[in-house]
Amino acid sequence: MERLSREDRALTYELVMSTLRWQSELDARIAKYSSQKVARLDGEVRVALRLGTCQLTRLERIPAHAAVHESVELVKQSGKRSAVPFANAVLRRLAAEAKTPAAQSGGEGAGELAAEFAHPEWMVARWIDTYGYNAAHAVCAADQHVAQAALRLCTADAEEELTQAGVKTEPGALLTSARRLVSGDLAHCLAFRDHHVAVQDEASQLVAALVGKGARILDCCAAPGGKTAAIAARNPQAEITAVELHEHRAKVLKERVAAANVKVITANVTALEWPEQFDRVLADVPCSGTGTLAANPEIKWRLKKEDLGALKDLQVSILRAAVRALAPGGRLVYSTCSLETEECEGVVEQVLSGPEGLSVVDCAGELAAMKERGELAWSGPESLTRGAYLRTLPGIHPCDGFFAAVLRKRND
Repeated sequence: MERLSREDRALTYELVMSTLRWQSELDARIAKYSSQKVARLDGEVRVALRLGTCQLTRLERIPAHAAVHESVELVKQSGKRSAVPFANAVLRRLAAEAKTPAAQSGGEGAGELAAEFAHPEWMVARWIDTYGYNAAHAVCAADQHVAQAALRLCTADAEEELTQAGVKTEPGALLTSARRLVSGDLAHCLAFRDHHVAVQDEASQLVAALVGKGARILDCCAAPGGKTAAIAARNPQAEITAVELHEHRAKVLKERVAAANVKVITANVTALEWPEQFDRVLADVPCSGTGTLAANPEIKWRLKKEDLGALKDLQVSILRAAVRALAPGGRLVYSTCSLETEECEGVVEQVLSGPEGLSVVDCAGELAAMKERGELAWSGPESLTRGAYLRTLPGIHPCDGFFAAVLRKRND
């Protein structure tokens, strides 16, 4: 990628992301002219056909003849020369129908919505059941577009450095401290490369803000470090411990979080014992990531419904470890970037039913207090909640889909 020009890198990224976003629609188009089931095609042939079909139907700048030629060349280069006539025939027939819309049934069920916005039907059906049809429609539509990048300013001079580098920003939509990228080459800006500014979704920044201020703070699953860095910026005098299971991710964490008051530990947080407990704990657990499909469209094709049970078991164990590390009277934030209730409310409610001595802090009150302090830019704090918990939804809110519960341990 580094050998490509800036324009070619951008085109490559757009092509890959568009192909992943619209994969099921592309497969449906290919299936119309394929003598074999798409799932049974050799992987290399299937990928080349998807890339070609995406260029023909979803991208405006690539001539049809070039899309066909380059995709057929990919088949040749993959060593599948016997499939070249087949791929050429399918793509030429697809080129003839080019920009015609994919067939839609016009209904309002999960199947119709899944087909319209290229999502797995089982996933869409769950969202309709949980959030209602209109919200599910908004989520699916938002997943199919590149979201405006949200920025966190890491130093006092970061905004001025961006301006001098020709990078234009605007105020954040959720947080007054956040910024939104309007234009400019952020990736090659010195302020970005020196970690004076970070790309971080506003809901992620909001979760870090909910942790609040403390003297001893634990981040249980810290890599890649965005929330750790945000917490450290709000708590420059605190002793912060950031735990990461995987060594390579812990290395990235150390590079991104340069704060002197942050200690990084490579370990399984569920196996750790703490001689002294923490007054603030963040458990931002591994999850399905279904709230981040705009940036990570591959998740929707990789994830299976049965995966959610295994994830919940892990999440419960991490949350219980976080509770053990929490001092009496302390605050714990449990968060995910998932839209699935068993990873969110289900985990919290399972742990609340145990003997840990926890109570739920109403997020609506926390957000209202942030609004009064001038930290929250969003006009309706109550619209960011579902029950007592933080809940953001892509397409409804200007951010990824996040869940957070604020818990407090009783003083015994």
